Amino acid sequence: MTDPERFHLTLHLDGRPVLDGWWGDEATARKKFREAVGDYGRDGARIALTDTETGEQLASWP
Repeated sequence: MTDPERFHLTLHLDGRPVLDGWWGDEATARKKFREAVGDYGRDGARIALTDTETGEQLASWP
């Protein structure tokens, strides 16, 4: 069974956490990552997608 919270997206703006999201499907999580970059990608933003099972950071912006 897939962990519904395996893939974790975080968004920090100006050093403050403002968004967390969890998905069990990697393709969905990567889509949400791209959407977050499109919506929030600006100076002061840090966006990361992590596989909580392996601890690997799958994507980050910038």
